[in-house]
Amino acid sequence: MSQVTIIGAGIVGLSHAWMAAKCGHSVTVHERHANAQGATIRNFGMVWPIGQTHGEALAIAQTSRSLWLEFAKDSGLWINPCGSIHLAHRTDELEVLREFAEVGPPLGYEVKLLTPAQTLAKAPGANPNGLLGGLWSETECGVNPRFAVATLARWLSAKLGVKIHFSSWVTSVESGDKGPLVNLDNGQVLESDCVVVATGSDFRDLFPNQFANSGVKSCKLQMLATKAQPDAWRIGPHLASGLTLRHYDNFRICGSTKSLCQRIAAESPELDKFGIHVMASQTEDGKVILGDSHEYGSDITPFDKEIIDHLILDELRKVIFLPNWHIAERWHGIYAKYPGGFAFESQPLPGVHVSTGTGGSGMTMSMGIADRFWKTHTI
Repeated sequence: MSQVTIIGAGIVGLSHAWMAAKCGHSVTVHERHANAQGATIRNFGMVWPIGQTHGEALAIAQTSRSLWLEFAKDSGLWINPCGSIHLAHRTDELEVLREFAEVGPPLGYEVKLLTPAQTLAKAPGANPNGLLGGLWSETECGVNPRFAVATLARWLSAKLGVKIHFSSWVTSVESGDKGPLVNLDNGQVLESDCVVVATGSDFRDLFPNQFANSGVKSCKLQMLATKAQPDAWRIGPHLASGLTLRHYDNFRICGSTKSLCQRIAAESPELDKFGIHVMASQTEDGKVILGDSHEYGSDITPFDKEIIDHLILDELRKVIFLPNWHIAERWHGIYAKYPGGFAFESQPLPGVHVSTGTGGSGMTMSMGIADRFWKTHTI
């Protein structure tokens, strides 16, 4: 039985732990915090195949969806196979949705253009004022990001015997005579047959030269959440505005996207400045998660911008309806994004693999990426 060491207990790391254990390997995970702290818990909880480009990325996202459903069924995790609707409140948004509804299905997207009445029937959270229609997608799911990965960690330990060590800091990884050596801050040196580094942009701490040449960059997002909505009210599926059509590359296959981007840039340059597109999801306890923004590189500071929260809420009120807009929580997250594709994977040392750069698609892509890796990788 080969020994696999995973560094990082976020969704990428635990996905690799699951798939490695399924292959029959002995798996140990080291996480420097007492629990997952990063982008894994600071997101919408959306499993979002609709946002992936057609071909390999979409196929991996669909595999992830199936794995999430499998895990949830076995573990009792709350999961909502709610689908999604992109809302159109402007004519150019509707044109993009109409075009995508025509070209998308042959490429593997399970989508359908809805009338305003059909949209409102599916989505109580859609703002009826000025609504022109919506793009329904079957494939999206929702989980609660604050609990999903903690549940996954417990399930991996109980079900598959994965050993997970929290508050365990890996200081370096190097080559040994028989395989990779993992050095811990307590002085332990662990022998391994295979190491997967899944620490987001923090992999720079272990392999600074590889990080410098990777193209991976950090992205900061700001998000908010409402109080639980009254009387068990639900928004329906995940909801996204027309602003989202310029954010996800899958919509670039539509020729009409260009004019939409030009119109938004001319009307609302501040939205482009802060990378704002707006979406909403809802957890099992009724809270609605709202967001988000995107700042990169030197624009990232520890301090959140009030104007970003205002812009997000202003845009959301144009496109969604909520019985209660009271904001109960605000936070930011920082994730690693790889501009060259849906993930960054490299091998800095024999037997050592870096898996990061999933950007805002970690919940969507990680399980599928790990599944692909361990189905093709031999130790």
